[in-house]
Parts: sequence; C-alpha cells; structure tokens
Amino acid sequence: MQAFTYHRPTDLTEVVKILADCEDPKLLAGGMTLLPTLKQRLAAPSDLIDLARIQNLHGICEDKSEIVIGAMTCHADVAASALVRAFCPALADLAGQIGDPAVRHRGTIGGSVANADPAADYPAAVLGLNAIIETNQRRIKADDFFTDLFETALEPGEIITALRFPRPHKAQYQKFRHPASGYAVVGVMVAQFAGATRLAITGAGPNAFRPAALEEALTRSFTAKALEGLQLDPDELLSDMHASAAYRAHVALVLAQRAVGLIA
Repeated sequence: MQAFTYHRPTDLTEVVKILADCEDPKLLAGGMTLLPTLKQRLAAPSDLIDLARIQNLHGICEDKSEIVIGAMTCHADVAASALVRAFCPALADLAGQIGDPAVRHRGTIGGSVANADPAADYPAAVLGLNAIIETNQRRIKADDFFTDLFETALEPGEIITALRFPRPHKAQYQKFRHPASGYAVVGVMVAQFAGATRLAITGAGPNAFRPAALEEALTRSFTAKALEGLQLDPDELLSDMHASAAYRAHVALVLAQRAVGLIA
C-alpha cells in the first residue's frame, strides 16, 4: 500500500474543499472495494477522505411517498430497518443478501452504488425500483446513472448523499449467489408500479440494465407465463470463469419468472 494523507471531515463543505485541493483524492465509504484495491497496489491516491463522521449521510427516513436512505447507511441497517421492511420488503431482502455479515455491517449503499460493480446487488434495486440518486450537486434518475463497467454519471467531485426510492405496489428480488463472495452471478429485481412494470438485472452485463422486451411483456400481463418464449441476447452479456453469457441469459429469465411468480 502506498503512502497517502488521511482526512476525516465532519461536513460536505470540508469534503468538497479537500477534493479541490488534492492531486488524486479518493472518497472512503465502507471501503469494501477501495481498501483491497489499495492493498493490491491497483490504486495509489494522494489523499483518502473518510466520510464516516458526516452525520447527515447516515440514516433512513420516509418523505411523503418515498423512502430516503443516506449514502453512508450500511447494508445491515437497511436489511434490519422496520421502515424499509414496511415500505419495500424486497429492498430489505436484497440488502440482507449482500456479501456476508462483516460486509453488511461495513459496506454502505452509497459506496456500492457509486462503485457500480457489475455484480453488485444495489444497482438492481436502484434501476428496478426507479430510485433517484441525490448528490451534493443534483438529482440523477436511475435510468441515467449506470453507464458502463464501473462507470456512472457522477462527475469529478460529485458525492452521493442519499437515495430516494418510491413505493412499489409489489416487488421481489431473486439472486443466483456466488458461493464464496456472495456477489450476484445474476440478480433480478422486479417491481410493479401503477401502469408499468420495471425489471432490472445485475451480474449479467457490464452494468445493471433493464430488458425492454421482458418489461413490456410483464406490463401487459404480470404473470410468470408472460415471460415464456422470451430470451436475452447473450452477445450483450458477460462470460467469465463463473458463468457463460448464455448461462447468465438463461438464469436471468428463470429468476425473473420466479420473482414474478412469488408476488403475482
């Protein structure tokens, strides 16, 4: 690990100033990806800015028809929250399936979404539940946020402060879990809203995505049978040592049917 200057600011104004003054700074949320990257010498930031002491980045509350989760809220708190479970049980269930207990008690929702790992669970929730990503500069729609492998719409110096989730009529998350890491080989979030159904897939492509044909079929008929005969294009999916693109395409469809069958 290379030497760096460590900062523990207490407000976002201080964070913005440090970001502007430093040569190559990195924000530290839970550190579940960043710290291993530093240890492997795959990153060598000049400064590390720990967000843990910024109190208004923590916590969960309800705001009219939305639930608002602070960016520094850990996965375990989302999974255990009575408010989240009453508002959207599928979101709490998803958080409870992330990694292992150590990861869930340290990793944060904002850090996971900003990192945009193709096998992370939260991107499926953000897209499937039509969330809004709040930053220190603006609000970003879920459909505009994930752009490519580990890439998002965040600009340099832009910091996720919270995520807003509207209440779905029904929602369900199904995941084919990697047995060692807990990452999603494939994960599918299905959510039914007034007049439309959203379906988001993580783990299968360079970033989380919504398959239009599957959503259109479910909007017409919210049944598992409505997905019969449909398929994803393997040419647009990932192949690796854990699963081929064709296998991921098949599993995604199976998980989508299973999710719909549980709540239809």
